[in-house]
Amino acid sequence: MKGIVVLGSTGSIGQQTLDVVRRFPEELSVVGLSAWSNKGLLLKQAQEFRPAFVSCQDGPLPGPLPPGTQRASLGEMLADPRVDLAMVATVGAAGLLPIMEAIRNGKSVALANKEPVVMAGDIITAEARRAGVQLLPVDSEPSAIWQCLQGEERPPARLILTASGGALREMPLEELEKVTPEEALKHPTWKMGKKITIDSATLMNKAFEVIEAHWLFGIPYAKIDVVIHPQSIVHSLVEFPDGSLKAQLSYPDMRLPIQYALCYPRRPPNDGLPHLDLIRTAALTFEPLDTGRYPCFTLGLEAARLGGTYPTVLAAADEVAVDLFLRRRLPFTDIPRLVERVLSQHVPRQAPALEDILAADTWARNEALAPAEV
Repeated sequence: MKGIVVLGSTGSIGQQTLDVVRRFPEELSVVGLSAWSNKGLLLKQAQEFRPAFVSCQDGPLPGPLPPGTQRASLGEMLADPRVDLAMVATVGAAGLLPIMEAIRNGKSVALANKEPVVMAGDIITAEARRAGVQLLPVDSEPSAIWQCLQGEERPPARLILTASGGALREMPLEELEKVTPEEALKHPTWKMGKKITIDSATLMNKAFEVIEAHWLFGIPYAKIDVVIHPQSIVHSLVEFPDGSLKAQLSYPDMRLPIQYALCYPRRPPNDGLPHLDLIRTAALTFEPLDTGRYPCFTLGLEAARLGGTYPTVLAAADEVAVDLFLRRRLPFTDIPRLVERVLSQHVPRQAPALEDILAADTWARNEALAPAEV
């Protein structure tokens, strides 16, 4: 029995994680659940799974917890000896400190939240090596790379990440300024949370995944490419020195990479997951990435290459910009402009400590909300 804590259990990834757990009651045990504000759903989850711990950051729950379940801090949950793995399914920078806490307590971490690795990839991976724990990617693209690398002795020559292009891939550029949150949230192939869906429309999400792949697999940025693949069937490819390519294919369903991370190294059958039918899938197409359509992608790669605290500022400014867009306080086309403005004002810190990362995150959020100088 593997004991897990699900951080962000009421979000999209958290709920799909619990769906996988339901399939394997004799293998996976929920020790703890945490959420920020969806207290009603958190209580229902606690009543179903009866974890030892529940953590809610936004006040009291709307009803009593089941017998044997108690309120606890994230630190108390992650320190419990019954916990083997922490599923970090939170949004944005909120996952950074819990990831560090889990690693320092000797727990493996399933990474569904890429922003902490963008912010502090060097620190997280170094700490995981020191603690001897695994970082298990859950995002479909890094998970695909991880799966393709299994059994290989030689390092890859190149990684190829795929991107759907998001909800606005075919919209004329001159119409993007008037895009509504509802339009940007209509992802053509995936069902995801709001933040990641908007990041998919700007392709900031893909820049984050390039940074994530760099840290998780130790591959230079120059050897990581991105192509547009509208069908979202091929989740990533790995090229080897002999020119061979390996790819991981499946229908776009996050429960598959979630299950792979939770059950690794096993691949148990799951009748609840769709099996790919290549005949019915028809054509799989690939296109070059148009950087003119996706300025956020270019900004993300530039911040990655500059290093230091620049990626932290990138992630923080993007989180603020996306929130402003979703609240209709910022046009869609101003998301990259806001991010670029904050990056241009930043005085970086090279080889930052965790304290420097947190300071840069706070500064970037304040700067992003400050009125722009005319």
